[in-house]
Amino acid sequence: MTAMPNWAHPPRAEGWFAEDLDLLPEAPRHTELINGALVFAIPHQRSWHSRVVTGLTTLLMAQAPSGFEVEREMTVRLDARNRPEPDLLVTTAAYDADRTWFAPEDVRLVVEVVSPESAHRDRTVKLRKYAEAGIPHYWCIEDEDGTPVVHVYELDAPTGVYAPAGIFRGALKRPVPFEITVDLDGLTPRRGAGSPSTTGEAD
Repeated sequence: MTAMPNWAHPPRAEGWFAEDLDLLPEAPRHTELINGALVFAIPHQRSWHSRVVTGLTTLLMAQAPSGFEVEREMTVRLDARNRPEPDLLVTTAAYDADRTWFAPEDVRLVVEVVSPESAHRDRTVKLRKYAEAGIPHYWCIEDEDGTPVVHVYELDAPTGVYAPAGIFRGALKRPVPFEITVDLDGLTPRRGAGSPSTTGEAD
């Protein structure tokens, strides 16, 4: 059994706190804090995941009006024991080159692109925690036969939980947090497109 490195041991009996993430230079990239426990991302993401995140980030940046910023892979300090890292977020906080996290009151939208290892957290744990922190919009993007499908949620203020606001295939058009139009089918190449020939015929 591989011994746990020294940096991975909690610094106190109560476990980890949000501010501890900034004191762990040895931790793998995209380390999150959920319920006081460190959560490590898989070391290599699928190309599908990377294409969806990159394409959506580019589109949102192009459509965001003044007063909104789009950030990729930045943590949100939900409370003292929770600091998840969504795949991308939309914030009203001003750009700060030295920033390492955002406060939930400055976040208008969080987006998680589901991977097999993150599915439970994205669909249940983060769905609840982002709502409890008051973040008004949450998108959970699933892989449906190679095509991105967006499950959209809006915060219901009276209950403090997310209400489903639609499942989008092919294209997404939303008026909040600003006017957004996304060609979902265009975020990734069609399955098999550009693949090398497998017929065995010589060029």
